[in-house]
Amino acid sequence: MNQMATPKFGVGAPLRRKEDLPLITGQGTYTGDYQPEGCLHGYVVRSAMAHAKISVDNADDVRALEGVRLVLTGADVAGKAMPTQALLKQIDGTDFNLPVQGLLCTDTVRYVGDAIAFIVADSVSAARDAAEMLEVDYDPLDVVVEMEDALADDTVKVWPEFGTNIAFTFGHGDQDKTEAAFAKAAKTVSIDVVNNRIVANYMELRGCVAEFDSASERFKVTLGTQGGHGMRNTLCGILGLEQDKVQVITPEVGGGFGTKMFCYREYPLSMIAAQTLGRPVRWSGERTEHFVTDAHGRDNLTRGELALDADNKILGLRVDVKAAMGAYLHQFAPFIPWVGTTMSSGLYDIPAVFAKVEGVYSHTVPTDAFRGAGRPEAAYLIERLIDKAAEETGLGPIEFRKLNFIKQEQLPYTTQTGRMYDTGDYAGHLDKALETADWNGFKARQAASASNGKYRGFGICSYIEACAFPGGEEATVELSPEGNLTLLIGTQTNGQGHATAYSQVVAEKFGVSIEDIEVIQGDTDRVRKGGGTGGSRSIPLGLPSVRDASVSLVNKVKELAADRLEAGIEDLELDSGMVRVVGTDQQVSLAEIAAGAEENLSAREEVKQAEATYPNGTHICELEVDPDTGDISIETYVIVDDFGVTVNPLLLAGQVHGGAASAISQALCEHTVFDEDGQLLTASLLDYRLLRAADLPEIDFQTRNIPSTTNAMGIKGAGEAGTIGGCAAVMNAIQNALKDGAGVEKLLDMPATPQRVWDAIQSVK
Repeated sequence: MNQMATPKFGVGAPLRRKEDLPLITGQGTYTGDYQPEGCLHGYVVRSAMAHAKISVDNADDVRALEGVRLVLTGADVAGKAMPTQALLKQIDGTDFNLPVQGLLCTDTVRYVGDAIAFIVADSVSAARDAAEMLEVDYDPLDVVVEMEDALADDTVKVWPEFGTNIAFTFGHGDQDKTEAAFAKAAKTVSIDVVNNRIVANYMELRGCVAEFDSASERFKVTLGTQGGHGMRNTLCGILGLEQDKVQVITPEVGGGFGTKMFCYREYPLSMIAAQTLGRPVRWSGERTEHFVTDAHGRDNLTRGELALDADNKILGLRVDVKAAMGAYLHQFAPFIPWVGTTMSSGLYDIPAVFAKVEGVYSHTVPTDAFRGAGRPEAAYLIERLIDKAAEETGLGPIEFRKLNFIKQEQLPYTTQTGRMYDTGDYAGHLDKALETADWNGFKARQAASASNGKYRGFGICSYIEACAFPGGEEATVELSPEGNLTLLIGTQTNGQGHATAYSQVVAEKFGVSIEDIEVIQGDTDRVRKGGGTGGSRSIPLGLPSVRDASVSLVNKVKELAADRLEAGIEDLELDSGMVRVVGTDQQVSLAEIAAGAEENLSAREEVKQAEATYPNGTHICELEVDPDTGDISIETYVIVDDFGVTVNPLLLAGQVHGGAASAISQALCEHTVFDEDGQLLTASLLDYRLLRAADLPEIDFQTRNIPSTTNAMGIKGAGEAGTIGGCAAVMNAIQNALKDGAGVEKLLDMPATPQRVWDAIQSVK
């Protein structure tokens, strides 16, 4: 690979995040910091049962309590419902049945935490006290929690009018072609895996402040989002408003992970209350509310099957996914397993694929996108299935992968599910990861562990994902009469470092410091439009537009400066806030140019791309298992990724480390547990185990980049990649350790808690 000098500011510069200082010194402003004068406080009365007929018997009495300003029940907001926006066609071309999730339940609750009433009072404590006084009569109904039970013919139906707990059936690929491949196979390999349900647990809990101006008949809603424009549009749809009647403000956001992309009931309820009362209404969630109301992630049961020829080449792949939807179809929920299964074949040259997805209702919290949104589930299945095939064929995990990888000369390569991989060297990053992890020395290390009474395992996951889906992101760069540069863009940082990454490009074009550029996100009045942040789209889609807008504005500045300096445009350069004639002391400041312009100086561009980008890479995990306790210690973790063009190596490493930590946490400890009555047993951080800093290994992260051809700047996107590659690497390593150390053949599912690992070892003793 060619060595290039590291730029001072632009693409490739390893700059520290300029937004960090105010955040780590307590100067950041979050939704929870905003409390306008006269603010009232909202509180949601939530269902204590997973399935019941309900009635609210004393709402008028509660309304009369001192300090209570408003009590909304289902009857008060009848006809207003939360939307499902992923309206995809089923495998047979039909539409699926769409359940109605009212802003408040009217006669039936369908999961613990379902919203029954919204109380607004002078203080949070007064609202809580009023909630305690509200009498909700429950008439319990049968409950179904587990997916296998929900699919039984004689079980209770979450939506009886549909006659089934199957929410939808989607499919990708060619079923007949795939069946033919299996019919001629010399060998087949199958696997059943659980992708465990996840609770996002961002640091900043959700909240909102709704204000209504009666003079303009406009709402201002302040809340943490992953994109204000999408949130505004959804709120307008729920309440029947024109888009110019709602302004969404997003201050600092303390983590999103997909889960803050969605609209939740509290937001339109707060708006209704603010308009009704003529005063601001603030709602602030608590950690237990987060567990029982914010959309959960993952929760799939999946069967995968490979058909192999006599030479162990893959002929076909069958995938059958059962994806838990919870009690309702959340905002984008059907799209998550649908898009995930488009990545079913991973990095492998598989000539026949058929993937079927069934969404399944149960009396549990609804699910939706969580970091990676379907692609981690797909990578987990194929990489565990590949390891199983590698074992059964005797080729081992490296030789089997290399035999079946898509080769460089086959690129661009269109998969059987329609994904077009443009560039990559899959064997190349696998080899680099193996070299870095010292695969050749593993057997000696395994023997040393055995002599100490430990089992050692080595796990591989070679992954690919789709991100930066087709589209664009508009960027506007402005130069004020004072000479200040401002970028306006409709993505939304949740801690990724957007202000730094975007400023690098603007700074490079204008010859200024990144500190001299103000980046505006999170205000739908100031930023004209935006697609928000999700699917690792912000930098791949946003940065080309930022670059082009910067270049357009630089050209305008140069044209004005050329007249003033009586020089040719090609003779001008921008540096340190000045436009100067190259090789002379003739110069004029940006402020002078802007002040003398007949109109405000700005440039707006939107670069669109027609195809997704496809980051890919290899994760390797080496770990030890203590057979006496089931405890796992990760000894080595290596990542070699292909992200195309790297914008900022420091920001990139942070994203990858965070994603890998999330995956390792899911693999080892995160476990969402409901009892048979639908009560969430893991509804706090006392019961729901998250990985801690002390549990994390040092991560050896490297890139082996090949620029994308579908992205205008060659960027492939990186926000979710660490999560996509992590789970299978860890679980394959555990499986390897248990098989070699104790002879455990049975597949271990996530999370691989000490108890589960210990039980697996005992089962073969």
